Amino acid sequence: MRILLLDTYYPRFLSALYEREQDLATKPFDMQRQVLLDQVFGTSDFYSRHLRAMGHDAQDLIVNCKPLQRAWAREHGARYSEMALRLPSRLLRLPGVGPWLSALPGLVEIAVAQIKAARPDVLYCQDLWFLTPQKLAELRPYVRLIVGQIASPLPPGPYLKGFDLITTSFPHFVPRLRAMGIASEYFRIGFDTRVLDKLGQVTPDVDASFVGGISRHHGKALPMLEALAQSTPIQFFGYGAGSLGRQSPIAARHRGEVWGLDMYRALARSRVTLNRHINVAENYANNMRLYEATGVGSLLITDRKDNLGELFEIGKEVVAYDSPEEAAELIRHYIAHPDEAQAIAKAGQARTLREHTYQQRMTELAPMLERHLAGRPS
Repeated sequence: MRILLLDTYYPRFLSALYEREQDLATKPFDMQRQVLLDQVFGTSDFYSRHLRAMGHDAQDLIVNCKPLQRAWAREHGARYSEMALRLPSRLLRLPGVGPWLSALPGLVEIAVAQIKAARPDVLYCQDLWFLTPQKLAELRPYVRLIVGQIASPLPPGPYLKGFDLITTSFPHFVPRLRAMGIASEYFRIGFDTRVLDKLGQVTPDVDASFVGGISRHHGKALPMLEALAQSTPIQFFGYGAGSLGRQSPIAARHRGEVWGLDMYRALARSRVTLNRHINVAENYANNMRLYEATGVGSLLITDRKDNLGELFEIGKEVVAYDSPEEAAELIRHYIAHPDEAQAIAKAGQARTLREHTYQQRMTELAPMLERHLAGRPS
């Protein structure tokens, strides 16, 4: 199969990278893309690399990165609205779109040109907002199968119905999407072992951490995190601290934003790390932190979910809590009992490296795509 993987990256990460690598924006498209993928942000090349190893032609598109997309357009003579591209994203944000998922008309024009030029068998969109239903319809003659992947609040129905298939790590989304007449499959997130190669040896020097964003999707978690900041030595890494008032007990413990490899390093430095699912996950364990934390060898303390035991053995590979008070008690317990914590962390890492890698996930995804491709016009 020829597969294009369309993704969007957080603008704050992109800004930080291009500020640090000041000449990066002048480089050719392929070189910029490789530098971006080398940061192991999000799912990086965790899909494409393993799909290529399986014999498929898989390429990554990071469609909201302005310097990268400008380079492609320049190299391929593609026309786009430079004036629109210069406007601040906030002025062109679509209704209901999160602050990092806004689509600029100029960027959409370039992405559409890329897709038409590639004529893929599969367009795999990790951002269901970027291409409007009208743009998806425009791409129909150039793409055999249009797939979306989601693990966040669903966009409106017209956006969803533009896809031939929607994969999701939310088990509860599958029947809901199918009830709308949309083909849907359960597809879990994972961990990529390339992260361990890039990290090298990391010495744990943080007793307990919470690594992640603090946003409106985490509203129910904020009181718990503030309580933990008062009752345990937990430290915080990630985005969203600016939304907290100075009086928040998290503020004094917040160590700033961490992206890509720095995010993994913060997890690897943590003897114990806390996980909390966003509200839309409901009663299901699914998020990236499950696999990222266990993958780098930290002891994961996560909120108890109905299907958690299907992913890890609770108490032996990960630890689960039912309340903020229990979370605090578990953090203090495992800080005081490091040998016990390390044994569980090692077992959790072994489980992830055995069953939850992206290499394994791609052996699940490729047949799924081939099955949905069957019978479609070539």
